[in-house]
Amino acid sequence: AAKEAQANLLIHPVVGMTKPGDVDHFTRVRCYEAVLDKYPQSTTTMSLLNLAMRMAGPREAVWHGIIRKNHGCTHIIVGRDHAGPGKNSQGEDFYGPYDAQELFRAHQDEIGIEMVDFKHMVYVQERAQYEPADEIEDKDNVTILNISGTELRRRLAEGLEIPEWFSFPEVVRELRRTKPPRAQQGFTVFFTGFSGSGKSTIANALMVKLMEMGGRPVTLLDGDIVRKNLSSELGFSKEHRDLNIRRIGYVASEITKNGGIAICAPIAPYATTRRAVREDVEQYGAFVEVHVATTIEECEKRDRKGLYKLAREGKIKEFTGISDPYDVPANPELRVETEGTDVDNCAHQVILKLESMGLITA
Repeated sequence: AAKEAQANLLIHPVVGMTKPGDVDHFTRVRCYEAVLDKYPQSTTTMSLLNLAMRMAGPREAVWHGIIRKNHGCTHIIVGRDHAGPGKNSQGEDFYGPYDAQELFRAHQDEIGIEMVDFKHMVYVQERAQYEPADEIEDKDNVTILNISGTELRRRLAEGLEIPEWFSFPEVVRELRRTKPPRAQQGFTVFFTGFSGSGKSTIANALMVKLMEMGGRPVTLLDGDIVRKNLSSELGFSKEHRDLNIRRIGYVASEITKNGGIAICAPIAPYATTRRAVREDVEQYGAFVEVHVATTIEECEKRDRKGLYKLAREGKIKEFTGISDPYDVPANPELRVETEGTDVDNCAHQVILKLESMGLITA
């Protein structure tokens, strides 16, 4: 593009907030720095743009053009689905692939900056080069390869191969630094179930097993421990219970982000709150929800703390399973039964699940 326009190149990446799941800007900037060495000396420079993405598609492309004009640029590259948010609730692309280019083309004279339109580029194996997808005339006779941004993030998260044709090895190395193989990434195991279901007991047994394996720090965020050290000022209203779980989720996400293992064992009765915690954690690593599916009748029989008795007598208000609902997880990663099963066996089921997900090595 620089050669065609007889222009120098300004790499001008947005380094503000972007959509969840995107590669963080620190990693992207290191990738750009690795790519800079591939350009001829003194033709290319980089400047960071402190701007939050709005994912507004065509309108954002026009806005970016105004910003780049104000930075002194004569041309701007607008690619396929520029600043697009992805798919809508029906699974369809929110904007058309070239809507942004069409709107920009209509306004480029007014803005005073010329668009260089980039097509959807794919790799043609037989010719060992990238070509615009809609300009390959012999597409039925050649092998066309492509890795989307979503597929790249999946491969990084799961430690899968990134082929040589996809990018420079220096760039792949930087991406791998941020997303090591899955067995070296942090993750969260989140137990949920009624009071007295056995969550804490299984969580403690799991912690011991994972610490025996070594390799990553393991932190137990048990309900009682968190109440004492993180949420001592909170009561047991729905609002306060939600806040307590969100705090647990925040700490777990930080542990996960920094390569550790967080084991959480709160009651966490509400599906919406559990979903929010999952979203917090999955920005950085895997979230493994384990439903300890002990029946309320069995939990009441155990009642080591006498809480069910107090709840039945009306001395504890909004008690989960008695006077307050529990949303049974619809699709947990694992469901364990504790009635008639010893603790070690339950913890071993979790270990096997973590192995099958590639989070720990067998």
